[in-house]
Amino acid sequence: MMEEIRRRVLIVDDEEPGRINLRLALGAHASWEIAGECADAAQARSFLATQTVDLVFLDIRMPRESGLALAHDFAQQPSPPLVIFVTAYDTHAVEAFRVHALDYLLKPLDDADLAKALARADALITQRQLAAHSGALRDWSASQQQAQGQAPVYLRQLNVRSVGRIDLVQLEEVSYIEAAGNYVELHLAQRRVLHRVPISTLERHLDPAVFVRVHRSVLVRLDQIVALRTSADGAPTLRLRCASLVPVSERHLAKVRKLLSVD
Repeated sequence: MMEEIRRRVLIVDDEEPGRINLRLALGAHASWEIAGECADAAQARSFLATQTVDLVFLDIRMPRESGLALAHDFAQQPSPPLVIFVTAYDTHAVEAFRVHALDYLLKPLDDADLAKALARADALITQRQLAAHSGALRDWSASQQQAQGQAPVYLRQLNVRSVGRIDLVQLEEVSYIEAAGNYVELHLAQRRVLHRVPISTLERHLDPAVFVRVHRSVLVRLDQIVALRTSADGAPTLRLRCASLVPVSERHLAKVRKLLSVD
């Protein structure tokens, strides 16, 4: 009988109750072994200088140096460990994690959410997707550092998480984006890709000179627009170069007409 593979975990949290709660919760997951616990970023660096782990649970808000600063350091490494951020809901940080397909847990910890996060981490390791996770972490780090005190930095590509995978999608290949609940559906020439981020969140990270909102559930790449038409039921629609027809809401109709110089 083969021995079960055990993944090594490092917990980084400045609050002891947080470390205890996570330690106890991980006790229900036999394939994950706690290799160490650290109270700050400096301790974590010292630990990781001599030991390797598969996964780091990283608290965001810590004194002296935040977990985000430590994650930026990870992003510079050629083969960083998987990172699951832990937060009491820092809205800006969570939005960035969603956009870049990075995993996070909210405090207070929910056992079901932890189990799902561990399953996603295990799938990435099993399917040898560590390089893809590293790419997502680097993209997140670059976007955060470039945005500090500078003009808006817009996305040029998306790291899209699916079951056990993180795939890279170039936005120049996306014709339009359609809302699908808490997901968006990216429409490319030969395929459709689901990305787990609300359309309103993604829109804030897209260049408005490239993508325009034409409906509450649709963003269109401007260079894909061919013509404004009226459907059989009288509703305005856009015909795109990819041959798709997308709806235009009354709220956005005047803007679309102006873009097309239609009176």
